[in-house]
Amino acid sequence: MHTPTPGFPNTRLRRLRRDDFTRRLVREHRLSVDDLIQPVFVIEGEDRTEAVPSMPGVERRTVDRLVAEAEALYALGIPAITLFPVIPAEAKTADAAEAWNPQGLAQRAVRAVKAHVPELGVITDVALDPFTLHGQDGLLDETGYVANDLTLDALVRQARSHAEAGADIVAPSDMMDGRVAAIRGALEADGCSETRILAYAAKYASAFYGPFRDAVGSAGNLAGGDKRTYQMDPGNSDEALREVALDLAEGADMVMIKPGMPYLDVIQRVREQFGVPTFAYQVSGEYAMLSAAFENGWLDRRACVMEALLGFKRAGADAILTYFAKEVAGWLTDH
Repeated sequence: MHTPTPGFPNTRLRRLRRDDFTRRLVREHRLSVDDLIQPVFVIEGEDRTEAVPSMPGVERRTVDRLVAEAEALYALGIPAITLFPVIPAEAKTADAAEAWNPQGLAQRAVRAVKAHVPELGVITDVALDPFTLHGQDGLLDETGYVANDLTLDALVRQARSHAEAGADIVAPSDMMDGRVAAIRGALEADGCSETRILAYAAKYASAFYGPFRDAVGSAGNLAGGDKRTYQMDPGNSDEALREVALDLAEGADMVMIKPGMPYLDVIQRVREQFGVPTFAYQVSGEYAMLSAAFENGWLDRRACVMEALLGFKRAGADAILTYFAKEVAGWLTDH
């Protein structure tokens, strides 16, 4: 009787790649519409849009146009949007007070979307950089240093205003120490125990954020400055695990890794160690460099976008914030 031995020819891994039906049956990871979150930019005014030059195909929208876009995204099956306001220069101040204005742009946008598309999840960005004169995510002390504890009160006010407006998820992206505990405590005190917190737990001081800062109008205010005193060093991954552990202990429901593709190893480590909902952000720089290659005919758009997003799933991401979300949802639902 022949006893099979390991290795070729008894084992031919190509047999499982022979045809489409077999590949589908044995596929380990899949991308679905349920994995997608669409970032959106909102501007003041009525019935207009603005192109973002460094992000081809991405637009800033007034609230009424945003509502129409939200309806279209919901119709495609996308579960949620994440909202980023573009604040006029005259509304920016040193104390970022516009961030918690009940009639502020973000708050009005949340109310409008939830009024027209209540089933669509709305995630709001909790950070001060769109609202500060200096473009930093926190308030400055007398030396110009971003003051952690001084910033916490402002972030709590901002998160409270978003929850009051109807945001389903508040997402502190500022990287101040202790902000998740402060926000969770305030939400519980306000009776907003169902408002979820998506903590940007491992947000790196990355060079891939440039187009986003152009989109929200904070690049000019930052004036060549950086955020290395509070965002993570790109060389560190053990530190990311410490950050995630702290945010979870403070009351985060979900955690974010940002950027995405340069930090797939961090996504994998976080998912394996903590087993909690882990999100990834395919950031503006990732979108911009892929888009440039597509526009030059150097890469196939659909194939490369799908492969890149599948890489996030393979690394362990439960959901992906991507500017390709609407387009991908169309591809996935196009039978």
